[in-house]
Amino acid sequence: MAEGGYNIQSHNNYPDRMQQSQQGGSVSEEELATKTLHIQSKRFYLDVKQNRRGRFIKIAEVSAGGRKSRILMSMSVANEFRDQLGAFDQFIRTLGEHNPNNQQPTEDGCLRSALITRDDRKYYLDLKENERGRFLRISMVGMNAPRTQIALPVQGVQEIRDALNTLLEEFGNEDDRDSIESLPAIEPAEIPDSKFVHVGNKNFYFDIGSNNRGVFLRISEVRANFRTAVTIPEKAWPRFRDNINDFMLAMEKERNNISSTVDNSRSTSGNEDKPPITPSDIGENKN
Repeated sequence: MAEGGYNIQSHNNYPDRMQQSQQGGSVSEEELATKTLHIQSKRFYLDVKQNRRGRFIKIAEVSAGGRKSRILMSMSVANEFRDQLGAFDQFIRTLGEHNPNNQQPTEDGCLRSALITRDDRKYYLDLKENERGRFLRISMVGMNAPRTQIALPVQGVQEIRDALNTLLEEFGNEDDRDSIESLPAIEPAEIPDSKFVHVGNKNFYFDIGSNNRGVFLRISEVRANFRTAVTIPEKAWPRFRDNINDFMLAMEKERNNISSTVDNSRSTSGNEDKPPITPSDIGENKN
């Protein structure tokens, strides 16, 4: 059973945006609330933190030996994560008692899995079983960051879910203007105007928008009775631009090579049609 202290600061006791201070060259964080859970031989900390980019949740696991692991998630991811914990808790209740002598249902002992994808981060939830019992392994993978993970005994899934739910009810389940994953958003008034391109029987629309996770570009292809669109977050624009530029340069180079080959072929072909000039031909011309 979980035991823990709970401390939430009142909304009136902290500023709308964190007061900045530099310590060792890094941007400081303000802790808005924390909850500690003791589950079997481990301690789990759930913290609501805030920095210059907004609020986020940190979940840390401290083992009996003092080893610490942590994962970070934005408020919107925490909201989805809470719902997934509820689904896993319901599934766990349908299982019988753990028997270490039972053969594992799969090669890796995985009973149920789920995935949460948001911007450049992925969160994997895997309910596993081994000879010591059942546990929920929660992994966070970032595009430019190593995998980090915590292992939660199944006895604590409901406690973690309830504690997280309390924090989300107090501090909201939506990201601030800037989430921990996204680039700083800009005001709607600064967003560029939409653009339009007509190619053949197709129309392409380029629309800039923004939401609580940042700025994005939506490209829509519209034809008669057909419409499709893709949404590209602002931080990915340079990569899309670079890829398109590489394609343009490659196609231009290929066309130049083809044009050069054709010109050389024509030049060679023209010389073959004319007989070679001999000294006697030169003498005849002079006469």
